[in-house]
Amino acid sequence: MSYGIPSAEPSADIPVCPRHPDRPSYVRCQRCGRPACPECQRTAAVGFQCVDCVNEQKRTTPVYRSPYGGALAVGRPLVTFTIIGLCVLVYILQWIVPGDAVFQNFAFANYAAASEPWRMLTAAFLHSQGFLLHIVLNMYTLWIFGQALEPLLGRIRFLAVYLLSAIGGSAAYLLLTPTFPVIGVVGASGAIFGLFGAMLVVQRHRGGETKQLWVLIAINGAIGFFVPSIAWQAHLGGLITGGLAAAAIAYAPKGKNQALLQAGGLVLVAGLLAVVTWFRVTAG
Repeated sequence: MSYGIPSAEPSADIPVCPRHPDRPSYVRCQRCGRPACPECQRTAAVGFQCVDCVNEQKRTTPVYRSPYGGALAVGRPLVTFTIIGLCVLVYILQWIVPGDAVFQNFAFANYAAASEPWRMLTAAFLHSQGFLLHIVLNMYTLWIFGQALEPLLGRIRFLAVYLLSAIGGSAAYLLLTPTFPVIGVVGASGAIFGLFGAMLVVQRHRGGETKQLWVLIAINGAIGFFVPSIAWQAHLGGLITGGLAAAAIAYAPKGKNQALLQAGGLVLVAGLLAVVTWFRVTAG
């Protein structure tokens, strides 16, 4: 008498996953109808689709771009909200970390430009603890302009404009103020003025109205000359840097090399800030 040994292979009558023929699969793809094992199933609007159909759909779905070539930022302005969240988090840390350590280690002062150049950026995420409206007004303005600019520029380009503007504000402060007495500066105002400059360039490029924006820039710029604790130098530097960065994005010729030309323009702006910083540091 002989005894049959059960086969490890599924029966021909049992559906199997095309990618894993050794796995019985009773769930079928809603798009192509082929069986799909749990590893190859992807949740769809109705039922499941197999991984092959999902990948094919990604390849055939057109990629929509912002007016300036960036990936279209749909939904919430994530970069804007992330920057706001970081500023609020750092502001909380300024209150809870003992010994004023956050300010002492991350605020910008001219003497630190050579030895601790990262402060030129980190200072934009700190705000005055003695004036609550400092962070409130900056974050409100960032929220307003971020919702307009981030979808237009695309998330990466918007972030580049913001960060360059923050550094540009510090570079202008370094260039236009003496090293001593040592005065630490904090705040996102330079970066915010950079968004003013970027919006001005974008509006002009798109043929939009700019009169109200000029009025806003003039009013906010004038405040810096009448309130001693406000660094108008950082506002001016941020405004110019944001305008230059936005121009590099907006006026780059369209085509397959647009992104490369935009990146090159932003690198040139960053190089200009580096030259300004180097000149001021070496000049003493």
